[in-house]
Amino acid sequence: MRFLRECSIVFRRQIRMNLRNPAWVIIGMLQPVLYLLLFGPLLKPLISQFGAANAYTFFVPGMLVQLGLFGAFFAGFSLIGEWREGVIEAERVTPASRTALLVGRLTRDVLQLLVQAVILVGLGYALGMDASFGGMLLGVVLTVLIGGACAAASNALALSTKSEDVMAPVINVVMMPVLLLSGILLPMTIGPQWLQRASDFMPTRWVVDATRSLFGGDFSGHDIWWGTGWALLLFALALWWGTATFRRENA
Repeated sequence: MRFLRECSIVFRRQIRMNLRNPAWVIIGMLQPVLYLLLFGPLLKPLISQFGAANAYTFFVPGMLVQLGLFGAFFAGFSLIGEWREGVIEAERVTPASRTALLVGRLTRDVLQLLVQAVILVGLGYALGMDASFGGMLLGVVLTVLIGGACAAASNALALSTKSEDVMAPVINVVMMPVLLLSGILLPMTIGPQWLQRASDFMPTRWVVDATRSLFGGDFSGHDIWWGTGWALLLFALALWWGTATFRRENA
């Protein structure tokens, strides 16, 4: 109970900060929505080549994973500001669990991601997406897991670098191959053989494939097991890294 209370205190403070300045939430939502509105129609003449029948049923899952990756990976920037303002230093003198300091922030990030995912899925349905409702719910769960992993990693990276000038290039370097090799915009099956083999080693590619299969109503494909396994593993590793970083920072 004490741990949950500590998480709740951190969460309430973080959510109040977001409500006072919702710009980051809006900006994080605009990119996938613009992709959906501007890039989605371009896929309609090509969708049969990807083995899909509906452009938005194919495209929305990729946008969900992109939202989880790109939106959550920038969560650590606010932590750098808190460190600079002395908030982290003030928290280190409290008896609060270091894990609670991270989980409270992660709860804020996951809630923000969930709201954005609901908006994105709702827009997809409005544009003609034909997705399994149960598969859509499971796909959103995968998105939340990968987003939570990225948010935890982002917080750990923020406390490690303590500089936006260092953190931003690191994120950009990581995000570029992730975006290209995960098949978020276009399936890797249309690429050359060497690129397909390279994408096999990209965990987020399996998460994207699993989310697309779930949206399509397939609940038994091997890619779903691979995607779910990778999402859980990445979340666990990122949570461990983030907790270890908070503990080291407050030692």
